Amino acid sequence: MHLPSPYIMIPMQSKKEINLAILSSFTIRGIEEGLRLKCQEIGIAPNIYVGGYNQYAQEILNPESGLYKTHQDVVVLFIDIRALLGEQFFFSYQFSGMQRREWVKEKIAELESLVFELKKRLSAKIIIHNFEVPMHTPLGILENKQDFGLHESIRALNDLLRDAHKTDSQVFVFDYDAFCSKTGKRNIIDYKMYYLGDVKLHFSRIPELCEEYLAYVKPLMSLNRKCLVLDLDNTLWGGVIGEEGLGGIKLGPTPEGRPFWEFQKYLLSLFQRGIILTINSKNNPEDALRVFREHPHAVLKEEHFAATKINWDDKVSNMRALAEEINLGIESFVFIDDDHINRDMVRKMLPEVKVVDFPEDPALYVKIISELDDFHTLTLTDEDKERGKTYATERQRKEVRNVAADLNEYLRNLQTVVTIDCANPITIPRIAQLIAKTNQFNMTTRRYTEEQVRELTGRPDFLIVSLSARDRFGDNGIVGVAIVEKGSMQWRIDTFLLSCRVIGRRIEETLLAYIADQASKEGAGALIGEFIPTGKNMPAKGFYANNGFTRTSSTEAMELWEYDLSKGYSYPDLIQLAVV
Repeated sequence: MHLPSPYIMIPMQSKKEINLAILSSFTIRGIEEGLRLKCQEIGIAPNIYVGGYNQYAQEILNPESGLYKTHQDVVVLFIDIRALLGEQFFFSYQFSGMQRREWVKEKIAELESLVFELKKRLSAKIIIHNFEVPMHTPLGILENKQDFGLHESIRALNDLLRDAHKTDSQVFVFDYDAFCSKTGKRNIIDYKMYYLGDVKLHFSRIPELCEEYLAYVKPLMSLNRKCLVLDLDNTLWGGVIGEEGLGGIKLGPTPEGRPFWEFQKYLLSLFQRGIILTINSKNNPEDALRVFREHPHAVLKEEHFAATKINWDDKVSNMRALAEEINLGIESFVFIDDDHINRDMVRKMLPEVKVVDFPEDPALYVKIISELDDFHTLTLTDEDKERGKTYATERQRKEVRNVAADLNEYLRNLQTVVTIDCANPITIPRIAQLIAKTNQFNMTTRRYTEEQVRELTGRPDFLIVSLSARDRFGDNGIVGVAIVEKGSMQWRIDTFLLSCRVIGRRIEETLLAYIADQASKEGAGALIGEFIPTGKNMPAKGFYANNGFTRTSSTEAMELWEYDLSKGYSYPDLIQLAVV
C-alpha cells in the first residue's frame, strides 16, 4: 500500500464516497438502483459495480475481471440456494443422508475458496449471503424425520458459513434466511419474473434488502451513531410524573406499564453494549429523578446516563448543551420523544440529529428501536462495551475538575496511568475503529481500514501504537493511536489522534513523548508532523506549535511541522507511563 511522502500530499478518497460491488447468481435488476438511492439519502455517493449474470465465480477468480479494476470498499456475494443446489433442489432425496453431508462439505469448500480469493486481492469488507431454507420439500411433514434432510442440510451449510467467519473481521455473513422470514418467504419471489428472467427476489423487497446493506455501509463510512437522547414522560414511563406522582405513572408488570418497562430493559441492553444514554426532558428535576431513584420497576438508574437536561428549556437548546457537556458531535445523536412537535422542531433546527418517528402506541416502542440500523458497528471492542459507563463516570471527573485549584491539581487527583502498546491482533480492531471515527483531535484524519492497519503492522518501516488510559474513576480503554513512518534521519507522523473525551489531560503529550523517545533511540534526528485541516479537527490545530515544533511550510491543504530531536522531549509530569 502506497502512503504519502512527508512532502507530497496525495488526495484521499472522500469520506462520502464508497465503492461497492455486487456479485450474484441470478438477475439482480433493481438492486443497483435501490442501493444507490439508499446511499444518497444518507449523503453517500456510491460507485457500484455489478458483476455479469451468474458470473460471480469468473469475476472472483479472474484477476483481470472488472471487479478488480477499481478499489472496492464493500463486496456483496449473493448466491441463491437454487443456483447452489442445481438439480438437487428438487431431487435431493435421490441421494443418501451421507451424500448430502458430503455435498455440504463440498459447497462450503467452494464458497470458502471464493472468499479466500477475494481476501487475497481486496481489502474490502465482504458480505456473503447465507441461504434461504425453503418452506416446502417433496416429503412435506416427514421432512424432519429424514437423516440430514434438505432443510437440515441447508441449515448446516448456513451454520458452517457462520462459524467459518465468526472471528474474521473482513467477512460478514448476511442472514438472508432471516431476512426472507422477516419479509415473508411466500412473498420473496415473484414467480412470473423468476420464470421470465431468473429474477429470484421480488422487486418490492429490494428497498428492504438495500436498507439491510446500509447496516454495513454506515459504520464503514463512520455514519453510525452512539448516543440516545431520551424524553421521559410517556417515553420512559406512561403518564406525566409531575401531575400523577410516583404511584400514578405506568411502569412495571401490568398491561399498561409493561411496554415502558420492557422499553427500559431494551435501552439498558443498548447501554451494556456501549450506547450512550442521555436525557432531554421538560420537567422538574426532583420529580423526574425520583423515578430512577425510588420506583420499584425503574430499570434505568441515574448512573446509566452520561448527562441529563431536565428543565423547561426548549429541546434544541438542551440538545446543543448535551453535545457540549459530553463533548460529542451532535451528528452522533438519536432523539426519541413521544411529542411530534418536539421531534419536528429538532428535525428542522438540528438536521444532523437522527429523529425517530416514534409511534403513539407504546406497545410498538421496542419494535421501533430494535429496527434502527444506526447503532451497528463492524467490530465490538471492549471499549465499545464500556462506552456508556465511561461517559457516565465522566461526570465524576468533571466534579473533580470544578473543585481543583488548577490543572496540575486536577491531574494529580485523577491519578492517570497511560499504557502504550504496539499494534497487535487484539488491539488492531480498536485502532481501526478510532481511525475511522475520530475527528476532533486528529492531526490528519487519514482513514485506514482494519485490513490496511494489519498490513502496515507487518512492515518494519512503520511504528503503529495504541494508547489506553485509566484513572481513579475507571478505565477509558484504548483512546489514542499513532502511525509513524520511519526514515533513516526523519520519522514522519502519518496519523496522530486522541478520543475527544480525554483531550486536555496531557495524555496527547505522553504519546508524542513516546514517539520522540523511540525515534531518538533508533537514530533519527527529527520528527515531521502534518496538520490537515478538515473543519472538525480545529481542537488539534495548535498541538505541534504548542509542543516545540517549527512550521516548515503551510498551504490551505496542509501544514508541515518539524521537531529537532536533539533538543529532547520530556514525558509530562503527573502521568504514570506503562509500555507493553
